[in-house]
Amino acid sequence: MAVMKIKFNQKKRVKLAQGLWLMNWFSVFAGIVVFSMGLFLKIELRKRSEMMDNSESHFVPNSIILVGLLACASNVLTGKICYDSLDPAKFEKWKFFLKFYLIICVIFNVSIFLIGLLCFLMRGSLDSTLAEGLKNSMKFYRDTDTPGRCFMKKTIDMLQIEFKCCGNNGYKDWFELQWISNRYLDFGSKEVKDRIKSNVDGKYLVDSVPFSCCNPSSPRPCIQYQVSNNSAHYSYDYQTEELNLWTRGCREALLSYYSGIMISMGVVVIFVWLLEMLVMIGLYIKMHFNFPFFLSFFWTKRDI
Repeated sequence: MAVMKIKFNQKKRVKLAQGLWLMNWFSVFAGIVVFSMGLFLKIELRKRSEMMDNSESHFVPNSIILVGLLACASNVLTGKICYDSLDPAKFEKWKFFLKFYLIICVIFNVSIFLIGLLCFLMRGSLDSTLAEGLKNSMKFYRDTDTPGRCFMKKTIDMLQIEFKCCGNNGYKDWFELQWISNRYLDFGSKEVKDRIKSNVDGKYLVDSVPFSCCNPSSPRPCIQYQVSNNSAHYSYDYQTEELNLWTRGCREALLSYYSGIMISMGVVVIFVWLLEMLVMIGLYIKMHFNFPFFLSFFWTKRDI
């Protein structure tokens, strides 16, 4: 029994075709936006790829770039179909193809939804990737004379200055590794010898941090050496000198930055998915197919 009966006369068919045509071109623009955002995220990730533990983080931007391209291509084609539907002779050649095209649209829309959902769920994977990648990168900070690693010092310094962060989880991470190159250590000094001998791995560990950890808002000159030694500095207490060094770790800073981008992209992708669903349903009506179960409750009889 029909709850609502809808008649599609020629005027309504024309309006439906025109509405779908406009919606498809709007979807093309949205696809370009998605492609641009995916490309932007990929570039941002490549900038700091040496601080990532693996390449899994590039799966999301690669998928979004592909979705943007496919959305543009499919909506241009759908727009052409809707335009040709105004002429029965032209539309006749599309009827056989549309049966398979709608199946492809269903698969494509499911993929868009999953990729949009993945943008919201990628935070955990990105967190572990950044944590391990930053930890390994910091070990190469001192290798300014080693081919392939000589750029790492500059990369980490620029990262800490740009994102106002220090270390992996905090500035104390620098205390646990030797970040000063052996080239700049006086191995004839008793202090250097004692520190190296006191460490199991034979490393020169100090409670100091690179200059890029310094907070320029600090009212006093930055204390980056003997950070935890209160007696080494006048009127100083490292536990209360919050402005001396950046307290936020770079993992947290980068995670917040990339998560913000991915959430924004997820919202745009879901919006595109909604547009694609509306276009697909419009094509479904245009094709005279039977409605799915949830639509057949409202439209069980129609005169098209």
